[in-house]
Amino acid sequence: MTRIHRAATTPIRESLDTEKRWLGPDKGVIAAWERGRQLGRDNPDLSARARAGELMVLPWKGGVERALKSGQKYGTKRYLAMWHGLRGDDLDIDLTNETELRCTVTGMTVVYTSDPTKYAVHDA
Repeated sequence: MTRIHRAATTPIRESLDTEKRWLGPDKGVIAAWERGRQLGRDNPDLSARARAGELMVLPWKGGVERALKSGQKYGTKRYLAMWHGLRGDDLDIDLTNETELRCTVTGMTVVYTSDPTKYAVHDA
């Protein structure tokens, strides 16, 4: 499974165990997106900030609190999925390619990757 796509109208899966939800072929991307959809419904202000292009701090690495000297950092595909869910977007993520977004608040560029060696590095 390299590309994961689900429509925003797809019902959220309720009865999956933890292993299937987070450790399956999609590597937890669908679960993160579903949680983002729930978060967006519960917190319309946060959803609006995401729709405006802010890459706010979420449970997965990939949000931006402040601009870093490097101007760039790496984040996880789970962050990207949760952010899309928060925005109310369809899920459409390719696990093999990196995706680059720029935060409208800080101007930071974040590269979302499936390579944990990239986002495991401490931000400077």
